[in-house]
Amino acid sequence: MKAAVIYENGDPGVLRYEEVPDPECPLGCVVVDAEAISVEGGDLLARAVVPPPTIPHMVGYLSAGTVTEVAPGLEGRVVGDRVVALNAAGSHAARRAVPAAMTWPIPVGLDAARAACVPVAFGTAYECLFTAGNLTAGQTVLIHAGAGGLGMAAIQLAKHAGATVIATASSDEKLERLKAYGLDHGVNYATASFVDRVKELTDSRGVDIVVDSIGGQNLIDSIGVLAYRGTLVSVGVVARAGSAIEARSLWARNNTLRGVFLGGAILPEYARIHPMIGDMLERVAGGELHVEIDRSYTLADAAAAHAYVESRKAFGRVILTP
Repeated sequence: MKAAVIYENGDPGVLRYEEVPDPECPLGCVVVDAEAISVEGGDLLARAVVPPPTIPHMVGYLSAGTVTEVAPGLEGRVVGDRVVALNAAGSHAARRAVPAAMTWPIPVGLDAARAACVPVAFGTAYECLFTAGNLTAGQTVLIHAGAGGLGMAAIQLAKHAGATVIATASSDEKLERLKAYGLDHGVNYATASFVDRVKELTDSRGVDIVVDSIGGQNLIDSIGVLAYRGTLVSVGVVARAGSAIEARSLWARNNTLRGVFLGGAILPEYARIHPMIGDMLERVAGGELHVEIDRSYTLADAAAAHAYVESRKAFGRVILTP
């Protein structure tokens, strides 16, 4: 089968499109023929931080398609099922073996492309807002990188929960388009200080929750917009830079810093998180929530797809098709 693999860490140019052996189907697993693959912004970075134990490395972790093989004795999945699959072993392949426990049925009426984009973006957004942030109706939320997959999911979920939603993006055009997803106030970080603008929008009160997927100085500056007992949720390092936060900067307003990593929670809290992601899929299929797909690339063009994601030009999601 064909796959996009990586032999060394680096920029998207290290990806190679080539023939690799078909996967076996170990106990507890199913084999899925991919119809769509979600390109996650942290795929290449994740490989640099925690590379998988085998070479070649198949990049990514989210795909959707049809079950073509089921391990002996496995119940709950049959050949022909259409599923979304999440697995650290790599998604950028025409066919992959995944634990059946890490699959979700694709609801009727939902196409594979949009389904593939749901588990990580919407699952992570839910964890940031409700598990880490304890969001309730009437609160105010600041979501950084609002035009990305996580940002757009968080905007929608926060708005449906009755929050006032502020988000940052790199252009006025993106911010204008985000209004259709529930954005109340946008901040163009390329032309304005989000700290100053948020203080203006909240009469210096600040926001109850900040969802930060940028890291670096952006995470540090976000402390300055927290309301009393506000929560800063760190969920990514798009800036690829650490953040030397001084703990005392949280004391004055009794603020909280929380970290969120869906991959680290899904097994310890499987009984809660797996059905939560299933609910997100149903809400997208029913039209309550929306997945915006910006571009589609072939699997052979995986390097170009990742380069586009890392350019921060995308509005919504980028997918691959085998």
